[in-house]
Amino acid sequence: MYESDQGIEEFLKRMGDVSDFSDADDAPDAGIHPEWLASQMRTFVDEHPEWEEAIGGFASFLARTDTD
Repeated sequence: MYESDQGIEEFLKRMGDVSDFSDADDAPDAGIHPEWLASQMRTFVDEHPEWEEAIGGFASFLARTDTD
């Protein structure tokens, strides 16, 4: 497991249950499906492991709200 997985999992957890999104237009604020974004981040880390820490930090940043 990559270190970035922790950040990506935090992102998915904080985005809430996305199973009721019928398409990308229903995704919260961003206009894209959180599961798709998480998958893309994992694929990127698989292809570019040197970016693992940065992607994990980015995913954690996206997961947090302004009140955190």
